[in-house]
Amino acid sequence: MNDRLAHGPAAPRGCPVAHGEAEEEAREGANDGTIGGAIAGVRDLVDDGAPARPDDGVPDRADGGAADGGGPTRLYGPGSAADPYGIHARLREEYGAVAPVLLEGDVPAWLVLGYRENRRVLDNAHQFSRDARVWRDRKEGRVDDTSPLIPMLGWRPDCVSQDGAPHRRLRGAVTDNLRTLAGRGIRRHVAHFAHRQIDAFAATGSADLVSEFAEYLPMLVLTRLFGLPAAEGRNLAVSCAQVIKGGADALAHNDLIMRILADLAERKRAEPGADFTTGLIAHEAGLDADEVLSHLRLVLITAHTTTSNLLARVLQLVLTDTSRLAGLVGGELDVSAVVEEVLWNTPPLAVLPGRFAVVDLELAGRRIKEGDLLVLALGAANLDPEIRPDAGVSVRGNQSHLAFSGGAHECPGQGIGEAIIGTAVDVLLHRLPGLRLAVPAGELTSTASTWEARLDRLPVEFAVRPEEE
Repeated sequence: MNDRLAHGPAAPRGCPVAHGEAEEEAREGANDGTIGGAIAGVRDLVDDGAPARPDDGVPDRADGGAADGGGPTRLYGPGSAADPYGIHARLREEYGAVAPVLLEGDVPAWLVLGYRENRRVLDNAHQFSRDARVWRDRKEGRVDDTSPLIPMLGWRPDCVSQDGAPHRRLRGAVTDNLRTLAGRGIRRHVAHFAHRQIDAFAATGSADLVSEFAEYLPMLVLTRLFGLPAAEGRNLAVSCAQVIKGGADALAHNDLIMRILADLAERKRAEPGADFTTGLIAHEAGLDADEVLSHLRLVLITAHTTTSNLLARVLQLVLTDTSRLAGLVGGELDVSAVVEEVLWNTPPLAVLPGRFAVVDLELAGRRIKEGDLLVLALGAANLDPEIRPDAGVSVRGNQSHLAFSGGAHECPGQGIGEAIIGTAVDVLLHRLPGLRLAVPAGELTSTASTWEARLDRLPVEFAVRPEEE
């Protein structure tokens, strides 16, 4: 696919309104508004002549494509991998701010597309819980332990899976230790590993900045922060990516991550150090062994996958716009401004997993039933025409995007991620004079899973310094 957004290349930041709740009527001709009704009656919204869905409840709709037989869109499979933002835009046009979709295994969910609706879900844990134990399809056995959705949506003894006081206790242990790491300085670790990555290709005059730089750098930094051997970095990066991607191998890669981290935790109990792992073990919140392990997994996967994706997107934006590149090289533009633009337009986590309805309620005219799963289209929400009617309007400095989620569960490590990206870009521009894109910008492609869209490659050329030869 052409990697440019449907709203135009490099659409600048928009200006969201306050976090109010928009009242919105259901579209004329829609079904009764429930997920069950959506599966049974969505053909009325799409194609009046389409045949009814099969009695077994599995729709005939092509993966990510137009309705063939009248059913919700699948957010997985080959059809959905090519143009997720296009799919989200079509769903918004068909259904409005909340659309019925199917996740891997044809598991039903609501995709929340509107900015205001996302804010309502994120800010209201009394109606929309992060606790998957209320998920009806899980409770009734339609989603079991072998589902590839479990690594992303299943309940664990971590802060992301809790609300209220349990969440505050566990999150406090994470945020305290992230703050401690930030205070000790992270940029020196980033610079060390960035130089090591660049050393491998600096004498060649060309590189792929996805596979040779962005894809592994954040994990190498995390191995240092966790107290892991750097040699584990590449395997862990591959496994983290597979967990997010889903598919048949997701569970096996999740198990591999858990084994490595369990060994790490056991070693740090015997040999404490000045690292994140030791900090979790020793924190005053008194995390038990399962809680420590679950939080190591949570931080490792989310920090690496989002930061590596964001770094690749920042480099893409810089290299496809010579004015931004010149501004960074000349010191007239700060990397943080480019990061902010990417967070608005192509956030690293395009769809956030999951919230679960605690009670029957209505959201944007849709009847949400207790136990329904909702997944949050953060990327689509950031591009919502209701709050960004003119995508050409720049609001530099406006940080009310949803790229880091929001509410009580907003990402606590965003400062560390931005420090990694800022340092990595600075080192790269210093080491590689004349850095430029080696292919036309229109040839850059991305591949998406349910949750994210990742840049496939970023080929570049640069001058070779005499000392590198």
